Amino acid sequence: MPKTTTTPRKKADQYNDPSHNYLKYWDGREYEHAAEEIAIRKLLRGRHFNTAVDVGGGYGRLCLLLEKYADDVTLAEPSQQQLDIAKDFLKDHPEVHRKLLQADDLKFPDGSIDLLTMIRVMHHLPDPSAEFAEISRVLSTNGYAIIEVANYLHMRNRLKHLARREHMPVKPVDIRSAANKRDDEIPFVNHNPHTVMRQLEHAGLETVANLSVSNLRSTQLKKILPRGVMLGAERALQRPLASVYFGPSVFFLVRKIQTS
Repeated sequence: MPKTTTTPRKKADQYNDPSHNYLKYWDGREYEHAAEEIAIRKLLRGRHFNTAVDVGGGYGRLCLLLEKYADDVTLAEPSQQQLDIAKDFLKDHPEVHRKLLQADDLKFPDGSIDLLTMIRVMHHLPDPSAEFAEISRVLSTNGYAIIEVANYLHMRNRLKHLARREHMPVKPVDIRSAANKRDDEIPFVNHNPHTVMRQLEHAGLETVANLSVSNLRSTQLKKILPRGVMLGAERALQRPLASVYFGPSVFFLVRKIQTS
């Protein structure tokens, strides 16, 4: 596994701010949550693991699903406030461990994790090299990671750039409003999936599969279409649209590069 010289990132405790109640954030986002669960099920179908860790998983939203795929599940979250919310959210699942950890310093032994998920974290990471190196370090030889990427190459952006005759950016794009671009604000970026795959490879991780996720994410569509119809379409579209990175979210299934 390649070594990294990246210095440790500052403490990722922004979600200790009382205004960031991640549980309430998901009110009205049932389609997005279900779309992500569909993607995870597709990527993990037929697999089962000893250990699973949900990195940056907030209050444990996806840990309940991961219990179906692993014997031992840990929520690794850098915000104590979110872990406190998780204590109540997961009260009927005491077997899910909760640890105050962040993605660039997971503190698990080398090669000890069989399944790792990192969902809705990349949009806070303009440079994910330290996180990818850490994932590569803790992942077992036959383990897998699912990494979700906020996708700048989604279809609406490509149409906008095409109309302006602009090339799509290779580097992450800060999508915060001018008013929020302060040093004390949480970074919020969209990534080019091709760049992310190169960064993963540099960390010793190869892409096994990818899916286009939340393809119908639209406030207007939610008002018009029943959720069941939207999710039926989502289920059918995730694989066919994966190669063109159609949706605002891309899920990568990765594993350690196998060396002979």
